[in-house]
Amino acid sequence: MADMRLALLLNAVSPAIGGVLVRGEKGTAKSTAVRALAALLPPVLRVAGCRFGCDPADPDPGCPDGPHPADATAETRPARLVELPVGAAEDRVVGSLDLEKALGAGVRAFEPGLLAAAHRGVLYVDEVNLLHDHLVDLLLDAAAMGRSHVEREGVSVSHAARFLLVGTMNPEEGELRPQLLDRFGLTVEVGASRDPEVRVEVVRRRLAADADPAGFAARWADADAQVAAQVAAARRRLPGVRLPDAALRQIAEVCAAFDVDGMRADIVTARAALAHAAWHGRDRVTIDDVRVAARLALPHRRRRDPFDTPGLDEKRLDEALQRAQDAHPDEPDDEDGPHDGGPAGPRPEGPDPDGGGSGGHGGPDDGSSDSRGLDGGDPRSGADGGGKPVDQAASGAAERARAGADAGPDGRAESPNGRDDGWPPTDDPGGRRRSAGAQVGDDDPTRQRGSGGQGQPVAVPQGGLRARLLTAPGVGDGVPGRRSRARTGRGRTTGARVPAARVGALHLPATIRAAAPHQAARGRVTGPLRLRPDDVREAVREGREGNLVLFVVDASGSMGARQRMTAVKDAVLALLTDAYQRRDKVAVIAFRGSGARTLLPATSSVLAASTRLAELPTGGRTPLAEGLLAAADLLRVERLRDPKRRPLVLVVTDGRATAGQRPLDRTAGAAAVLAATGAPCVVVDCESGPVRLNLARRLATQLNAPLQPLTTLTHPRDLAR
Repeated sequence: MADMRLALLLNAVSPAIGGVLVRGEKGTAKSTAVRALAALLPPVLRVAGCRFGCDPADPDPGCPDGPHPADATAETRPARLVELPVGAAEDRVVGSLDLEKALGAGVRAFEPGLLAAAHRGVLYVDEVNLLHDHLVDLLLDAAAMGRSHVEREGVSVSHAARFLLVGTMNPEEGELRPQLLDRFGLTVEVGASRDPEVRVEVVRRRLAADADPAGFAARWADADAQVAAQVAAARRRLPGVRLPDAALRQIAEVCAAFDVDGMRADIVTARAALAHAAWHGRDRVTIDDVRVAARLALPHRRRRDPFDTPGLDEKRLDEALQRAQDAHPDEPDDEDGPHDGGPAGPRPEGPDPDGGGSGGHGGPDDGSSDSRGLDGGDPRSGADGGGKPVDQAASGAAERARAGADAGPDGRAESPNGRDDGWPPTDDPGGRRRSAGAQVGDDDPTRQRGSGGQGQPVAVPQGGLRARLLTAPGVGDGVPGRRSRARTGRGRTTGARVPAARVGALHLPATIRAAAPHQAARGRVTGPLRLRPDDVREAVREGREGNLVLFVVDASGSMGARQRMTAVKDAVLALLTDAYQRRDKVAVIAFRGSGARTLLPATSSVLAASTRLAELPTGGRTPLAEGLLAAADLLRVERLRDPKRRPLVLVVTDGRATAGQRPLDRTAGAAAVLAATGAPCVVVDCESGPVRLNLARRLATQLNAPLQPLTTLTHPRDLAR
């Protein structure tokens, strides 16, 4: 947890860094840590009664509640932590205009949104990867510019919105686009420790907090106050911290060595290095500050495609820093330069480059004895009762995890759940473990990718293939995306309607047409148009939606020829890339032997799907009926979970059915069950060779689905659609 705590504290010192993205598995206290940050921030002085939190010393000249007089009454309030729900509408985020008053009376009646509430505080987005892309863009734009703009039907409102943006996410639920990842200043990976002693201490403290919340908080009050004081002192010190040319060259060398796009990485690294120096009581940035800043600012900026995961090779980082020093040997690195000996005391010990965290007087890793843990361990150092630091325990657990499963007598990894049935384990939705029997050959479209040295097998497209566009028929009402036609809040206007609830997008011409015949009866001679609520018309817009793309993949012996399965994996990987770009959810079902398995439930994580595809073993009979029935069951469940997301089922098979009694009749019955769900299907015909049985065509007829030959499903990336 040390890296997460350090990243949050650095942003508290310098919000200009651009926020923090915390990635990690479920149950790792990501939200708990973020919510605790607000209590460490200094209180805010604001103009009394201002809904937008204007600073009395520097009020916003464009404040909708302004202008504020120079002698306005001031009041103090704690720094706010504002949480943004995943399902929030755009009006709730940026605020809303009363369009009836704006059009009828010419009055700007503005209701502030969450961005106004978060001004000069913390805006927290849990599961930020599940937030609609246009809302993420809006948040990041506001965080970068420090202002929120609302533009609707010619009415414009703008107000200050400077806040510390923190997002948390579980990568198993899908990744953010690289463009959005780049907009977060820092990113950290968190995971639960595998050390039993650490886990025992976590449970002990949790139970103690549940039993006596007030007493537990009082036990840690001094430690919290000390960290809050250091945050305030670091903020005061920050303007005086210098960034020497030697440190600037080190930053540039590191960013160039990791081949990051654009200049945002250099700027964020410089700001983080300045904040780290201020946090440690120095008045100059040192090579240690640059190294820590690069570790937090660069990992997520190295991601180039959906099959990449954030990560940073620390050996390359050290080499880049050394090259910068060697290229300019006459310039001091300022490591021993003077520093401020103010409230933070003498220069503290720098953070451990491998374990992260920070040290120093009054810092979160201070080892002073006046704030002890439940068992005598230091609460701020993260040490357990036996004196073993938490970060060392986590590091040891990570090393054990990287070592992987023990090899069996035949040199293959044994199944982590004790099975050896040739199927990937079903209790690992993130795809981090390798299944027994999964072989990665030289000509298989897989290679090792992953972050942190995990070395997980990930299938990646070969030959630069691009999938052709497959869409669901008709017009849906689903979530915004880029695949099928849908009625959405964004897109081209196709008509107008009477709003059922609150007006979304106003259709101005239709509203005027509805009100115009009644102006004389309403007594209007001159002046503004007189509107009534029943005059308002809402725009009907048509855009694109994201779908649930369900892959039903034949992994039987008839597909097991190496060359054919390689072609199938390439095509499916191209489809996965297309699903990522079009904001779809994906699910994977494979059938072989005597049954079908849901290898991946519906998720936005294309990386997890590609990992499952890399692990997919082949062989055995072809239980086609079981695969179709498993698809129907999954669709029924997902329709309850996400009713607005329309599915698109891709059945990848050669059409053979050989498992069980009367397999062809059972397949026809299963096809009828799947067709009855109403989900549109596409049968991808994998049959090859001069002799063809056309069994996939028969299946397509039973499903009332189009037939798409595997060879025409993709095309080279340099060809236009």
